[in-house]
Amino acid sequence: MIVFRSSDSPDVVNAMSVDVEDYFQVSAFDDAIPRDRWDSFESRVWANTERVLATLDGACTRATFFVLGWVAERYPGLIKQIADRGHEIASHGYDHRLVFDLTPDEFRADLRRARAAIESAAGVTVRGYRAPSFSITERSLWALDILIEEGYAYDASIFPIRHDRYGMPSAPRHIHTITRPAGSLWEVPGSTTRVSGMNLPIAGGGYFRLLPYGWTRRGIARVNQLERQPVVFYIHPWELDPEQPRLPASQLTRLRHYRNLSETVPRLERLLSEFRFDSISSILDGRSTGTDGTLQ
Repeated sequence: MIVFRSSDSPDVVNAMSVDVEDYFQVSAFDDAIPRDRWDSFESRVWANTERVLATLDGACTRATFFVLGWVAERYPGLIKQIADRGHEIASHGYDHRLVFDLTPDEFRADLRRARAAIESAAGVTVRGYRAPSFSITERSLWALDILIEEGYAYDASIFPIRHDRYGMPSAPRHIHTITRPAGSLWEVPGSTTRVSGMNLPIAGGGYFRLLPYGWTRRGIARVNQLERQPVVFYIHPWELDPEQPRLPASQLTRLRHYRNLSETVPRLERLLSEFRFDSISSILDGRSTGTDGTLQ
């Protein structure tokens, strides 16, 4: 039996990322809360993001913040604060529309609108993108060409798992370059561990809250120590907010969204104490260019 300890791989630096969106902007609530009603809801994104920032500050850790353009337009001071505190600013699209539900022209327009709002608020250049709900899948790979044409250096939208809404289980599991007709870019997939021929998620989000902390800890240690690869972890500000308003949703959505919200902060603090993390760009800047997977 192999016992994994985070201290066994102190030289592996993982990527910490935050998807900056409010509690009512989650894709699972799309049918119940149309976008033209978003402004009528109590916003909690500023306070919740400051909780994330305080937790990262406590661990002297930088992260990549994937920001919705909608949020950047309304709260530019928040986005500037994130950048001023040394974190990377990247794009999460404009208003959390799933990529596979958009046409190529709609996706390009969404990218441009989001980037303009985010860069105006932060005063920095955006070089990375993560699709809402990891919605670059087999049916929306064309989006990678548009990202390349729009000058993005990396994408973090492909999750190599099976899921009812997203996922590409055959995609490479670790950071790699993707070659497309439009050129190439880094792909930074959601992290998994390989068990019995299956990719199982250890990347954060709901998996971090719903599963025991030990699952995440062992999975990251396994990838760091046996595969010598960084893990890409993600969290949402609303996941640090157990007092957020409850919204109408299916039983499955309520389970995924609300379970163990009170556990997020202590678990995140523990994770940051046991593993090393930095922004995605800092990790990419330290890698030599190479391809271990190609998606045509």
